[in-house]
Amino acid sequence: MHTRTGLSVAQGAALSVGAVLGTGLISLPALATEAAGPASLLAWLALIILSAPLAWTFAALGARHPDAGGVSTYARMAFGPHIAAAVGWCFYFAVPLGAPVAAAFTGGYVADVVGGGRTTEFGTFLAIVATAYAMNWFGLRISGRVQLVLSAALATLLVVTVIAALPHARWANLTPFAPHGWSSVGAAAAILVWGFAGWEALSSLSPEYRNPRRDVPRATLVAVGVVGVLYLAVAAVSVLALGPALAGSRAPLADLLAIGLGGPVRAITAVVAVVLTLGAVNAYFAGGSRLGASLAAEGALPARVFGGQRRSMTFILAASVVAALLPLGLHTAALLVTGCFTLVYVLGTAAAVRLLPGARARVVAAVAFVAVVALLALNGAPALLSLGIAAAAMLYWTWRSRRIPLSTASPSSINSGSTAPNPSTSPCGTGASPPA
Repeated sequence: MHTRTGLSVAQGAALSVGAVLGTGLISLPALATEAAGPASLLAWLALIILSAPLAWTFAALGARHPDAGGVSTYARMAFGPHIAAAVGWCFYFAVPLGAPVAAAFTGGYVADVVGGGRTTEFGTFLAIVATAYAMNWFGLRISGRVQLVLSAALATLLVVTVIAALPHARWANLTPFAPHGWSSVGAAAAILVWGFAGWEALSSLSPEYRNPRRDVPRATLVAVGVVGVLYLAVAAVSVLALGPALAGSRAPLADLLAIGLGGPVRAITAVVAVVLTLGAVNAYFAGGSRLGASLAAEGALPARVFGGQRRSMTFILAASVVAALLPLGLHTAALLVTGCFTLVYVLGTAAAVRLLPGARARVVAAVAFVAVVALLALNGAPALLSLGIAAAAMLYWTWRSRRIPLSTASPSSINSGSTAPNPSTSPCGTGASPPA
């Protein structure tokens, strides 16, 4: 009896949830509340609603054009190699920008237990990136199955946190609802993009399904529903149970568990946060090093600096340390990374408007395009970095192609670093996703 191989709907949904459900959620509720107060719940709801057309658009692209190159492949098909290079650069340089932010999220939990404040947070960052660098240097990769286990552990932690803290929810904590004005909801939404990065992994996974045209939309629907319920539940309970104390908290999940369960939950949560972040940063380094080497091989980055995975990874490590030492603040640093993610989504949805057949498909892609353009605008001044990276990529590609004839590139040669069927190896697919 012949058994069809490939991803089932359940497996694809699990991988998609793992790609989006990132470690950023351990701190995002506090950052969003700091920006908008209880009105940040509207930003969470808006991002969840946006996830539907965005995820559907990438799933539709993957179902029609199955290719592991993901967004870069579609950018190349729609607009040419210059835009494909811009996508690659945005993904690649988001890795060293995002690693310090992801580690800072976890550093807050470690400092909450052992003390030491910023010094402890920076030490946690150095320990995590050094371990990830060493693991990748010697070829010790965390498998896709382990990455899924880590994502499942995070989901379990979130469910337990919500259940434990729910009896302490108070409606009075919703007032004042918008202490910083209604415009602050947009500022919160720009930060929350961090937690929703990873939907582009759906397109890279599409070739792995048993029946892409039938199963990709189904898996996407399940993934959007699971992620939406988890995110909104955690955000709502955080606001209702912690109230004003949530804004500025460095360890909101630990705070929620402490009021719900008591005992040594802060230490346990810190350990879980470290393990999850190490898995995510390891994936950033693994995917980023391959991406940088691929870009250098095709002439989209200088080979002397980025040629080969070890050179590429060394650059990521050095740039991560430099980024961590910059006096940016966690809020600004997170916006710099989400700006890169958002610009990739702008380019990907724009490509979808050109590539997808049928009026209905193009309308959905257009809705997603308009939404992510609005998010890029809400990102504010930090979005200029992503635009600068994209412009530099196109200028370098133009200069390089005129100076030295480039080899003919395959559609997926300049890609987002995704390696199906494991979206966790994508710099953006860790939920920190990119660093998703």
